[in-house]
Amino acid sequence: MAEIEHKKPYDALTDAEDLTAGTDVSPEGSFSLEEILAEYGGSRRQHILEEATAPEHGANAPSQPGAAEAALSAPSPEELEADVSPAVSHEPEETPTPEEVLPPPPRPVSIERAVGQTVGDVMEEQESQVAEHRPRRGLFSRKKMVPYETERLYEPPGPPPEPEPEEPPIGPEEPLDTAMKGALKSWRRSRRPLTSAAAVSLLLLAPQAAEAAGYTVPLWTGDAQLQTVVSAAVLILMCVLCRRVFTRGFSRLTHKFFTSELLLAMSAVAALLDCATRLWLPARSDAPLYALPACVGLLFGQWGCSQREKARCDTYRTAALDSAPPYLVTDLETGACKQPGRIPGFWSDTEKPSVSEFWQAALLPVIFVASVVFAGLGSLGQGRGSDFLLNWSAILAASAALMLPLADALPAARLAKRLQKTGCAVAGCAGAEKISRKKSIVVTDQDLFPPGTVSLNGVKLFGEEMPKVVSYGASLARASDCGLRRLFDNLLVSEGGSLETLDDFSFYEEGGFSANIHGESVLLGTASFMRKMDVRLPSGLNLRTGVFLSIDRQLAAVFAVKYKPSDNVDWALRLLRRNHIQPILASRDPNVNPGLLKRKFATKIKVNYPTLSDRLAFSEQETAQGRPRALLLREGLLPYAETVAGSRRLSRAVRAGTALALLGSVAGALLSFYLTGLGSYELMEPLRLLAFSLLWTLPVFLLDNLAGRY
Repeated sequence: MAEIEHKKPYDALTDAEDLTAGTDVSPEGSFSLEEILAEYGGSRRQHILEEATAPEHGANAPSQPGAAEAALSAPSPEELEADVSPAVSHEPEETPTPEEVLPPPPRPVSIERAVGQTVGDVMEEQESQVAEHRPRRGLFSRKKMVPYETERLYEPPGPPPEPEPEEPPIGPEEPLDTAMKGALKSWRRSRRPLTSAAAVSLLLLAPQAAEAAGYTVPLWTGDAQLQTVVSAAVLILMCVLCRRVFTRGFSRLTHKFFTSELLLAMSAVAALLDCATRLWLPARSDAPLYALPACVGLLFGQWGCSQREKARCDTYRTAALDSAPPYLVTDLETGACKQPGRIPGFWSDTEKPSVSEFWQAALLPVIFVASVVFAGLGSLGQGRGSDFLLNWSAILAASAALMLPLADALPAARLAKRLQKTGCAVAGCAGAEKISRKKSIVVTDQDLFPPGTVSLNGVKLFGEEMPKVVSYGASLARASDCGLRRLFDNLLVSEGGSLETLDDFSFYEEGGFSANIHGESVLLGTASFMRKMDVRLPSGLNLRTGVFLSIDRQLAAVFAVKYKPSDNVDWALRLLRRNHIQPILASRDPNVNPGLLKRKFATKIKVNYPTLSDRLAFSEQETAQGRPRALLLREGLLPYAETVAGSRRLSRAVRAGTALALLGSVAGALLSFYLTGLGSYELMEPLRLLAFSLLWTLPVFLLDNLAGRY
């Protein structure tokens, strides 16, 4: 056999056939390249044939058109051994043909490469044709996506909504009865010094008020040293009596909350230091002391601490009455919702900071730093360094709003006292804020028509026995868990029926239920539902609140149901309307709809009546047992409505009162800075400054008082 290098270039086409030598491949099983190309087709078939038919010996090749096909045909293994040796044994002779006439030498192409390229071209053409005619699919198309299309990501039409902050997990909590005892002790301790502190403040107020009225007070009028000593003594006594203000102010500061109690305490300290400056620093200006506003500020701070502890005591006292309260009020995305009761989490929400504390922590540090800067500009900036404490005490007395300690404590105490009479408790300002952030409340048919208000006026049968009809109706009513369940249960006991097993139970938007019982199709619902389900009804039958039962599309019974409105429910609906709270009617009873409410109740309340799926979802929230924002120890819609409405009024009062108090604090700081900078201390007498602070308390006091009146 000849060497490999003596092969012609196109002889490489038969290299793949050498591998089949010695095998059992029959000649009938071999395929030629032309047959392979004819089977797969392709755009490169003509190109391969032209290269294969290139001239082997100069100009003699073009005259043999069939030589290329003969050379490219695949011989059998026996013919391969006979034909390869002569082809390789001698070299072709070169002919003296010019180089420009000679065609390029043929490239060696193997069968595997030729078939691979051909098949690849065919696949590319098919994919391009499919891609051009492929229909566009929508985002919600059910057609299965091919793998390469899964790389395309559909961008949302807008920015994704920000997720709400998750609630922290419930940690170890103090028992409610223990918390109630601790709050009761703290309330008694903070309430006890209020009378003494008020009397001490009057000792300092009386002589100054007499002087302002034009009277002369013996031993007081004109004696600056005596006035200073008495003012300092009264301030020290007030600091001792109202020491809880200092305790709360510095304790909240350790939790990174700068509260109004700390600002009032610093005002008292600045006024006490100013008294020492007036005694020992002769260069101080001859201006009155601002001890009286500081004393009144401590009194209001102590009052705020007392009201805060009173609110906690009343809340824990109500919550500790039952270790497993029947209901709780939690917050959903749509509004407040009543669920079965659960205690864990109530203590944690009650102890959370209120909105007022967050607002104070954001603004009061700025006011405190501004008071120091303003005092320095009005004294050191004008060459009166000895008046720094005088200016600082005046600015702090004007900027420390008296109602800030009461902005959240007073309305919380009033609401807790009001709800205690109705057997309800709200988890502080934080729980009330969660409940009232949505102006809606989820009510069910059992809330609107409690037990005793739904009665049966009669039953009319149509060819069926009473036990069977009652059993079928009670089974469907129990499965639906609607307000008719108790009515049918009583009827089931009286008629001696039994509950049946249901198959394929379903709700209908038209107002009814369906199920299969012992192979029979049973329907229960209103008259309109029966007509839409092709059930024939008697022509003279006119029941607006009737319940119809059909078996296999034949009317079986009619139950005349009567809904009697309750006075408490009517009053609760009026309460919700006055407070602009919209009820979401999540009823399962097909008869309970907005039309029935308009006929039965006097108030014209607007009810949100969602679709059937939403109503079912809202009504199922009663078993979700969310975080307790409030506890209900009484049945009915009235305690539920009072809790939600009171929480809304509490949140509004806290926000409005805090905003007004902070506005008065900023206004007092700016006004006092202007007057102290001018040195007009006669316009900033202690009584005038106290009257200015008390005037800001009037609107805040009225707002806080309205939290318990609704």
